[in-house]
Amino acid sequence: MSEAEPPVKETPVLTDVEIKDAQVIFNAVWKGLVDERGVENLRFPKEIILLGGAPGSGKGTNTGFIMKARGFTCPPIIVSSLLDSPEAKALKDSGQLVGDREVMGILLRKMLEPEFRDGAVLDGFPRTKVQVECMKLLVKKISKLHREHAETDLAIHFRRPAIHVMVLFVDEKTSVERQLFRGRQIAKHNEEVRMTGVGELQELRPTDLDVEAAKHRYRVFKESTWDALQSLREVFFYHLINAQGSVQEVEQNILQELQYQSSLELEPETFSLIRGIPLASELVLHARQELVKRLDEYARKDHALFQEVVDLINTKFIPIIERHAISGRAVINNEDEVLSNPLALAMLIDIFSDRGYHAVVDKQLSKIPERVNVATGEIEFRPNTTYRIRVYFEGSEIRRGDR
Repeated sequence: MSEAEPPVKETPVLTDVEIKDAQVIFNAVWKGLVDERGVENLRFPKEIILLGGAPGSGKGTNTGFIMKARGFTCPPIIVSSLLDSPEAKALKDSGQLVGDREVMGILLRKMLEPEFRDGAVLDGFPRTKVQVECMKLLVKKISKLHREHAETDLAIHFRRPAIHVMVLFVDEKTSVERQLFRGRQIAKHNEEVRMTGVGELQELRPTDLDVEAAKHRYRVFKESTWDALQSLREVFFYHLINAQGSVQEVEQNILQELQYQSSLELEPETFSLIRGIPLASELVLHARQELVKRLDEYARKDHALFQEVVDLINTKFIPIIERHAISGRAVINNEDEVLSNPLALAMLIDIFSDRGYHAVVDKQLSKIPERVNVATGEIEFRPNTTYRIRVYFEGSEIRRGDR
């Protein structure tokens, strides 16, 4: 008789009961908000980042950087801290549990505060499958409000929501090591505070001092919160960040994931108006090939003019640039007639670009006194054009450390 194979662990799925519970919970919370504030005042953030990760993944370390990358000026909404809010404490003091319904009520009211209008980071949300379903229902409500107010004066307050799920991932070994390291650091800090009386005591989790407790905390995350976050992959923008490296490496990973994409975040009407303007990245990608083609075409089709511009640069520009080699920038005024030809100006800019310089040309018109009419005493002027060319390049490293 063959040995029985170990049971295959099935991926947890939301049951009908759980989904219905989420609908009941969310509907009750939403009705409470409508009754309290009115639908016209349910103005949620334009962008919401759901930040999750295993213990020790660096959510606290990287939250500030994530907010800076997205241009948020408000503080993060740390869901665990909301459970210590006056509302949550009142519930606990009355003997009630702070369950999913209470969490959703407190969280949504927090998100309605004016400082979060442009964007909010929800640190540690969602943590349960019911909270996941409530988040989906919230986005449906926000989208509905967006459609209903699209042609009204209130449209700016009900913008199309952009939801990002950002999960910082570390393996169990890294998670446990970081939890224990944090515990040692906090314990050392608290001991110094007690001895000197200087500073404030920091919260020390019991799990940060015990290897098995730290492992258990990681397993709880993988078996519950991880599955909840994964279920959002097909619904919202999903970013799985490798958070195992150094702070600098993780920040680079975050930047790559959060690169601005106007087609995803702008209103469709807005995007349709500007989409015809090429992206800078697209221009840069082919800029070198296009520059080479233009230079070769100048030399082939307008050889005499091209040679004249090259001679002008060599005789009138380069001597001045050489005297500014340390600073890396030179300003040159020139009145040569050849530059009155727009094609010659284009050649000049392209030649400088090919040789590693960046040239900017300004055209300045003036009048120069030429003669005096003896009979009338009037001064006659002739028009004059001066071309001011600013040339920038990588200067010398000499003495830069002394500045």
